[in-house]
Amino acid sequence: MTLKYLIHKEFLQIRRNSFLPRLIFVFPIMIMCVMPWVMNMEVKNIVVDVVDNDRSMLSQQLVHKIESSNYFIFNGQKSSYDEALKEIEHTQTDVVLVIPPDYEKDMTNGQMPQVLIAANAVNGTKGSMGSVYLSQIVASNCRSIRSTSYYSQSSMNVLSLYNKNQNYKVFMIPALMAILMMMLCGFLPALNIVGEKEAGTIEQMNVTPVRKWEFILAKLIPYWLIALFVMTVCFLLAWLVYGITCQGNLALVYLIAMLLALFWSSFGLIVSNYSDTMQQAIFVMWFFVVCMMLLSGLFTPTRSMPTWAYLTTYINPMHYFIDAIRTVFIRGGDFHSIYHQVLALACIAFFMGGWAILSYRKNS
Repeated sequence: MTLKYLIHKEFLQIRRNSFLPRLIFVFPIMIMCVMPWVMNMEVKNIVVDVVDNDRSMLSQQLVHKIESSNYFIFNGQKSSYDEALKEIEHTQTDVVLVIPPDYEKDMTNGQMPQVLIAANAVNGTKGSMGSVYLSQIVASNCRSIRSTSYYSQSSMNVLSLYNKNQNYKVFMIPALMAILMMMLCGFLPALNIVGEKEAGTIEQMNVTPVRKWEFILAKLIPYWLIALFVMTVCFLLAWLVYGITCQGNLALVYLIAMLLALFWSSFGLIVSNYSDTMQQAIFVMWFFVVCMMLLSGLFTPTRSMPTWAYLTTYINPMHYFIDAIRTVFIRGGDFHSIYHQVLALACIAFFMGGWAILSYRKNS
C-alpha cells in the first residue's frame, strides 16, 4: 500500500510541474512529425552540370532523364569541362557529367561509350552518392536504348524486400523509440531525484520507514507508464501521418521497449546516486547518451565503423534495441528472430538495475 501512495505522489508532482506535462504532449509530436523529416540520411538536391559534346538525340535523352530525377538540381549545360570544373571549385556544383563525342554513334554500333562523372568529394557522402545516382541513370539509359534495338539484352530487375518504396522514414521511425525511452525513462527520473537532493526533500524521505525498493520503484514506475503511453501515441501517429504500421507482433516491440526502459531508468538512477547537483547529472548523462546513440546504428550501419568501435556495440543496449525493433517492426520478425537481442538487453538491464539498487544509500 505504501508503494501505491508513493506512485500517486509522483504523479501529483508531475502534474503540478509546469514543464513535464507540456514535454509529454510535445515529445511524441516532435518524434513522429518532425524528426523523420530532419533525421533523413537520403542525399538529395545534388547540383549537377552536364557537358554534352555529342549534341545528339540520344545524348539529349540522357540529359532529360537527369533533369527529371528527384535527386538532382539541374544547373544547365556547360560548353566545356573546364567551365564546369570552375563551378565545382566555387562550390556551385556538386557533380559534373561529361558526354563524349560520338555517344550516339557508339551506342548504335553496340559499343559502350565512356561517360565521365566528376564529383566534388569535399563532402564525401554527397559526392559518392551523387556519382552512384548518375551512374545508375547512365546505365539505365543504355539498357533502355539497347532494349529497343537489335542489340537487345536481358534486362535486370531489382526487388526491394521489406521496404519496397525505399522510404527512409520506415527505417527511422521504429529506431526513434530509443530516443523516446532514453529521454522519458533515463533523463527525467535522474533529474527528478537529483532535483530533490538539491531541494533537500529527499532527506525527509530518507528518514521515513519507506523501504529502499519502494522508493526506487515509486520514482521509476510513473515514467515507465508515461513512456509506454507516449510510445503508443507515436505508433498511432506513424500510422495516421505516414501509413506505417508494425509488420510483426506489437507485443514484442513493447517487450524490448520495457527492457530498454529498465536499463535507462537504472542508468539514470545510478547517475543520480553519484551526482550532487543537477548540472553534474546532466553532463554525465549527456556524455553517455551521445556515445551510445552514435555507436548504436541509429543513423549509420554499425558495420561501417572501425573494428574497435564496432566492438562497443556488444555492450551497447541501444544497438540491441534498434536492431530488434527494426527486425520486428519492418521485417515482421518473430521472437526467434530477436531472442539474441532480448537476452542481451535483459542481461544488461538487470545488471544495471542491481547496480542502481546497491548504489542507492537511503541514509546518506
